[in-house]
Amino acid sequence: MGDFGEDSDESDGEGCLGNVNRVIMRPPGHSGKAKRGHLCFDASFETGNLGRVDLINEHEYDLFIRPDTCNPKLRFWFNFTVDNVKQDQRVIFNITNISKVRNLFNFNLTPLVKSTSRQKWQRIPKKSVFYHRSPFHQNNYVLTFTFAFDKEDEIYQFALSYPYSYSKLQMFLKSLETKGSKYVKRETLGNSIQKRKLDLITISNETSVKSNKVNVKQRIVIIMARLHPGEAASSFVCQGLMEFLISSHPIPTLLREHVTFKIIPMLNPDGVFLGNYRSTVMGFDLNRFWHVSSEWTHPTLKATLDMVVNIENNKDCQLDIVIDIHAHSSLTGCFIYGNSYEDVYRYERHTVFPKILSTLCDDYVKENTMFNSDQHKLGTARRYLCAVLNNNVNCYTFEVSLFGYKLEGSNVIIPYTEENYMRCGRNLIRALLEYYKAIGAIPEQLLSTKKKKYRRRRSRSTLSSRRVSPTRIPASIYYKELNMNYESDFSDDFNSYRHPKIPSKFAEKQEKRIKKVGGGGIISTGITSPKIQYLGTPEPYLSIVDFNMLVDDLDKVSKK
Repeated sequence: MGDFGEDSDESDGEGCLGNVNRVIMRPPGHSGKAKRGHLCFDASFETGNLGRVDLINEHEYDLFIRPDTCNPKLRFWFNFTVDNVKQDQRVIFNITNISKVRNLFNFNLTPLVKSTSRQKWQRIPKKSVFYHRSPFHQNNYVLTFTFAFDKEDEIYQFALSYPYSYSKLQMFLKSLETKGSKYVKRETLGNSIQKRKLDLITISNETSVKSNKVNVKQRIVIIMARLHPGEAASSFVCQGLMEFLISSHPIPTLLREHVTFKIIPMLNPDGVFLGNYRSTVMGFDLNRFWHVSSEWTHPTLKATLDMVVNIENNKDCQLDIVIDIHAHSSLTGCFIYGNSYEDVYRYERHTVFPKILSTLCDDYVKENTMFNSDQHKLGTARRYLCAVLNNNVNCYTFEVSLFGYKLEGSNVIIPYTEENYMRCGRNLIRALLEYYKAIGAIPEQLLSTKKKKYRRRRSRSTLSSRRVSPTRIPASIYYKELNMNYESDFSDDFNSYRHPKIPSKFAEKQEKRIKKVGGGGIISTGITSPKIQYLGTPEPYLSIVDFNMLVDDLDKVSKK
């Protein structure tokens, strides 16, 4: 078995509280200094998770995920590093204790990897990853993947999904304050159990705050993310929408004038820091305790709930939408979870925003969208807040896959990247603008006026070239006295019947052709016909048939 050194007491055992800390795996019987190729595993860093490593043979290792603190049943997120490798060393890693059997590994999800000199995350090819029942591990599901280390001096990092740490959020919020100082207000809503900040970001225009003086209620949208630490994708979605909201794009510019955004980007900072999957440091799944939140056991929930209630009771504010962003571990694409109501009109109003979002996103999956009122989801933000707040507030859960999405008509899954997750956040903002236009809160002329100004700058030639005439089906036109016994070359410059006195270029061409043929001006076809010097387009007429006379034959009637 592996040599765990000084940290073996903390790291050994499936239900431990700590991660492995620079654990070197020496083969049996080896003593002294570790040689190159004796792998060193480490997860003692922010968002890290790896509880134990067993050396099976020279090439194979069994890895055990550290369970959530104070909640040993939850084991899915992993994030660890490996170094002290030998060039071209090939290994087999078995992650043996995944607690969630129904997951995206069944749909070809693969772990991510990066190294010191290659900082961009890459997915391990599917041909190297296997999710199977293993008879060597009590017939449990095991995630097995093979890997070849190509550089000796590199540190390799493996993770379930793109990590997003508490420290990274603090750095981003600092830069957000600098870039969007006119629109961004940062506050500390409260502290977690381990005294980490619960940040509240308010984004709006200065003009929108002044509108309260003229007895106009300020519309509020609340967005929350990262209730579950292992759902790092939700942080990228939240970052994408915040960056979009402070930009000079016409969509957020118009929204900031009418709507104030209250954003809580990380509701479980302790769990994120520790590398948990769903729990806080005390083992609570926060999305099951909204209805019994306490300032002692769930301080971040309590502070958030107090803020929501204060906005609800503020006469100058009108709370419209609450969105809780999550990442799904067993479904693909993005979709909405909503509530069901006995009031038909309220339910119809509730479904407007998801329908708008589905038309704006290529990765939206309508089949996964669901509206319910299940009792076992009573403690979720979506279910509890809709019961506490007034009937005009819509509460949703926005889900995005940990893996990827399928395009319409295709079964191939396109993996999400960090940029794709941020694009989901921008799509949420676009959908909010369309929603407010649909309910009449934002006049549609405001955005269309800006588009007209932009179009006026274009030249007329550019506009005329882009115009597409509608498709029309012409009426049947019959020509009389039309001679077809010559070879003609019709072009756009033929003589018009509307101006018969104006000479045409077609006549000049025909005269030259007559001279070449000689005298008669008729191409020899074996059929006698009168001499023609040029062809003018004859006047059309419509054949009118009285269908009341259709008794014998259509041809006879038409002749009459």
